[in-house]
Amino acid sequence: MSAGPQKTIPVVAAEAAGDPGCSGSESFALMVLGDSMAPEFVEGEIIVVEPDGHVDGGSYVVAQVAGEWIFRQLVRGAAGWQLRPLNPAYPVVDLDDLTPVRGVVIQKSRPGRRRALKRYVD
Repeated sequence: MSAGPQKTIPVVAAEAAGDPGCSGSESFALMVLGDSMAPEFVEGEIIVVEPDGHVDGGSYVVAQVAGEWIFRQLVRGAAGWQLRPLNPAYPVVDLDDLTPVRGVVIQKSRPGRRRALKRYVD
């Protein structure tokens, strides 16, 4: 059985696609890419991010650091806040404050599996 041609899905800003975009406070979904948050989050899982969610130590967050979007666990370090990957092969990012944090992960699911759902907030 042949896999057939691969499809490329372009990623563009909503405004560039003619869409006014979501409100800054609306939840949105992202697909996990890579293994930096394994074993809790594996590639292909869908995470739901709440931009106005309550952020605390131990929260899984999406942040913008040095122009890049990253998904990490927020923890309180000796010198302040840190964005830590669950996979030790990736570096820890130190934060001066919580400004780079753009949202908190409130739920994850595995596509095609309704019972493979986990919530991170009540």
